[in-house]
This record gives sequence, C-alpha cells and structure tokens, in this order.
Amino acid sequence: MPIIVLLSTTLVLAFSSLVALFPAAIAPELAGALGVSSATVGLQVSLIFAGAMLTSLVGGPLTRRLGPCRTSQLSLALLGGGAALLTIPALPTFAIASLVAGLGYGMTNPSASLLLVRFTPPERRGLIFSLKQSGVPLGGVIAGASAPVLALAVGWQAGLLLLSAIALLGIAALQWPRARWDDQRDPRTSWLASPFSGLAVVWRQRSLRYVALLSLCFSAIQLSVSAFTVALLVEDLEFGLVEAGLVMSGVQVSGVAGRIGWGWIGDRLGDRLTALAIIACTTAVGALLVAGMTPAWPKWLVAGLLGLLSLSSLGWNGVYLAEITHLAPPRRIADAAGGCLVFTYGGVLLGLPTVTVLHGLLGHYTTVFVVLAGVSALSLWLIRHARQAREQEAVTEPQAGAAG
Repeated sequence: MPIIVLLSTTLVLAFSSLVALFPAAIAPELAGALGVSSATVGLQVSLIFAGAMLTSLVGGPLTRRLGPCRTSQLSLALLGGGAALLTIPALPTFAIASLVAGLGYGMTNPSASLLLVRFTPPERRGLIFSLKQSGVPLGGVIAGASAPVLALAVGWQAGLLLLSAIALLGIAALQWPRARWDDQRDPRTSWLASPFSGLAVVWRQRSLRYVALLSLCFSAIQLSVSAFTVALLVEDLEFGLVEAGLVMSGVQVSGVAGRIGWGWIGDRLGDRLTALAIIACTTAVGALLVAGMTPAWPKWLVAGLLGLLSLSSLGWNGVYLAEITHLAPPRRIADAAGGCLVFTYGGVLLGLPTVTVLHGLLGHYTTVFVVLAGVSALSLWLIRHARQAREQEAVTEPQAGAAG
C-alpha cells in the first residue's frame, strides 16, 4: 500500500507540473499565436500559482471533508479542464484557464501530505516526500521533451487536449483505492468557514513561519529556472527551439535526481534545515555561473551548468515538506502544509512577474540570475531564524506538557 500511495501522489503531482509548464516549454511558438512576448507567456505560470494559492488556503479542511483521494480526483478534473481551455488562442481565456488549472494544482500537496504521513514511517519521510516531489521536475521533463515536438508535429492545441484525456484516465484510476484512502474523511468539516486557518497555524508557530518564508524565496528561484530556461536559451544563447526543449528536459531530470538525493541527505543528517542551507549555498553559486553565460560558451557546458543548478534549485521541496510534517502539530499537518504552500506559491506569483520586469529593464535573462543568487543568499538568514525558533519550541513544549 505505501508504494501505491507514493506512486499515485507522485504521478498526480507530475501531471500538475506538466500542465503548468507545457506552455512555457513552447513559449516562443505560443507567443506568436497570442501576439505577445515570450516573457509574457512565462507569466502564465504565475496565474497558475495564483489559483494554487486560493485552494491552498482551504486545502486542509477540504481534504478532511472530501478525503485525500477524492480531493486528488477533483484536482485532476480542474487541471484537465484548464488544459482544454488553454487551447483557445485569446489572452482573456488563456488567463482564466491558467487560474482554473492552478486551482487543481493547489489541491495536490495537502492531500498527498495527509496520505504519506498516514502510510509511511516518520524516519523515512525526507526521502519519501522527496520521491513524491520528484513528480514536479518529472512533469517538467515530459513537458520539455514532448511539448515542442507536439507543437511542431500536430500543433500546440492538440497537445493540450491530450493532457485533458490523461486527466480523465487518472480520475478513473484513482476510483479503485478511494474507499480505503478516504475512510477517515469527515463530511461535516466546513472547508469555507475558516479559509485562513492554515495560515494561522503557520504564523502562530515561529519555526513554521520562517520555513514558509524560506519557501517563498526558493520557489521564486525554482520557477524562474523552469519557466524561463527555454526563452533564455533561445533568445540569449542562440539555441534552437527543440534543442532548448531537450535542455529543459535535462534540467528537470537533474531536478528529479536532486530531490531524491537531498531527501536522502536530509534523513542521513537528521537535520533537514542543514540540508536546506546547503541547497541555498549551491543555488547561489549556480545562479552566478548562469549569469556569466554568453553565446560563445559551448552548448554542452551551458546544458551541464544548468543541470547542476537544477540539482539544488529544483531539489529542495521534499526536504521542505518533510520538515513541515516534523514541525506541525500532529492533527494539523494538512492545514500546516496548505498554509505553508500559500507562501510557496506566493513566491511564484511574485517571482515570475519580477523576473519579467527585470528582463525588460536589463535586456537579458542571464543578467537576472545575479538577482536570483541574492535571493538564495537571503534564504540563509531565514534558515538561521527557523533553527533558533525550532530549538526554542523544543524546550518550551516539554515544559508545557509537564505543566499540563
């Protein structure tokens, strides 16, 4: 059963990432159809995560009401519907479709966290959550490898309709384990009565608050790497579209390896905040190396350095989510996950438009990576405060228990 739970949650997350990154993988092609710049197409990912923020606010109570499996099915339905709407080549519809897909994206992690905590041992959660989170770069791999090919072979609209068909298959497959996985759901839970309860859990507990803010920085960097890799390669470094898509796939493959590797390292260290600090340092160094790239660089070196950057910049999520389950009150894990993910998605919502504005001012995507290196350095300060808060809470909790 734990293997099936892990496989199912990973595939749902991979599909959500595929839908989110499919347009970015064909940004130059799509920009021509919509009559906008490739940087504007990158903003579509921000709209997806704006929708994800909304459902993250109610992710905990909604998962308790429907059950984690039914919530995952609803997520797939919204993602598939959003993909279908994205086929309409008009900016207003494109924006609405992105928000709809984002509503589905935001439901994936609270439901997955509840299932994985229930069916996996605590000492292996860093690795288990990292394996599950490898679904995000896995979806990016599939997007980078398939989207440009489909766009040139059958058209980008047909490719998006294929995603809608895959969503329907996923909904049908999840019906089989639903009764077992949703047997602890509480239909009486009011999921709209207190939409900010998850945020309240996070903000009241200082360690969770700093970890959530840390994820805002990390997610801004991650999605900038994912969303603008193709545009950076094509516009700044003179790569072809299909060639750039393959590099994007390689970047995402490195992200998969990074997530699994960092999850294992975090468990071995016994301190996931230390693992996150190492990730922040390596991301800062990698971003500075990207900032120095020019068209004269060998293409294999460009691809290799982007792959090394993605080991850290795309590899932090599982360690982060496992740390949330460690810090959160046992009965509020889904709420804490949803509340923290509001900050995570907020990083995308703020980060991608900021990168777009900076690109307009600076003229090159490579130069923007100097700023991303600075953001990664800032995250080290947040990790330090998260550690201090965690140590203080570890001292006060036993005292509170003794007093009770």
